[in-house]
Amino acid sequence: MSFSYETKQELCRVPVRKLCCARAEAYGILLYCNTFQHGEIRIITENPLFAARLPKLFYRAFRLRFDALPDVHSPGKYVFRFSTPDKLRRVISALGYDPRQTPVLHINFAMLEDDCCRAAFLRGAFFAGGSVTDPQKRYHLELLTSHAQVGRELQALLRELDFPSKTLQRNGTFITYFKQSGQIADFLRLIGAPDAAARLLNAKDQKRLRNSVNRRLNCDTANVDKSVEASREQAEAIRRLRDTGQLERLSDKLQLTAALRLEYPELSLSELADEFDPPVTKSCLNHRLRKLTELAAASEIREKDD
Repeated sequence: MSFSYETKQELCRVPVRKLCCARAEAYGILLYCNTFQHGEIRIITENPLFAARLPKLFYRAFRLRFDALPDVHSPGKYVFRFSTPDKLRRVISALGYDPRQTPVLHINFAMLEDDCCRAAFLRGAFFAGGSVTDPQKRYHLELLTSHAQVGRELQALLRELDFPSKTLQRNGTFITYFKQSGQIADFLRLIGAPDAAARLLNAKDQKRLRNSVNRRLNCDTANVDKSVEASREQAEAIRRLRDTGQLERLSDKLQLTAALRLEYPELSLSELADEFDPPVTKSCLNHRLRKLTELAAASEIREKDD
């Protein structure tokens, strides 16, 4: 079951008590459904809970029953239709359109004056033409309609509600979309899906935590690589000093440092410092090893000059 499907399942549990909100939600569904024309209204869904919600919603909004009801207990596509002229006129007139004109050219904002009605309208648009991607993969919510003017006016409505969306047109459809997790979560809460919003933000937190752990592991790995490389260079410098007879002429402290580094090449500076008796500081040990490396480098230069 997809995240989008589960989100719509949650939205189906939102009660619609006020007539204005029932009409606003039905309005959003009609502007984003499969067909809304003079001669036919057709809504198709594969979500059984949404299919069960539609007859109740449209009866509450328009006091009308669909021409035929599909069996919501059987899986598949559920088709809801108005085709009789009288029913179509009543729906179109209730939404503020002239039944003699094309009813889907624009959004009738007089239907959406209250905040509750705007939220209901957006919920209906999401029911019929919306989808949201699994936040474990990426952040993307879109609303798709075949009516360009509706899409443009929806964008204006969202902007007024502080939801700056983006739009594109593809294959005769107008798509309004969000790609920021915070905007998507706020939109889901607005239309009545707080659980989906919480799941999205939890997924975001999990991603952030995984990325933080991965960065830390990568950093630790890089530090280990640097430590191993430094230990190898130090051991090579000490062997060079030993092979040329210079090591035995150095101070006791430097000779002890050289011996311990050769004995424990895998230890970090902090671990190697603890092997001294008494232990030395990491800074002190680093200074000694740097001195040994510098002496070996100077010796190699003299050999090349000779």
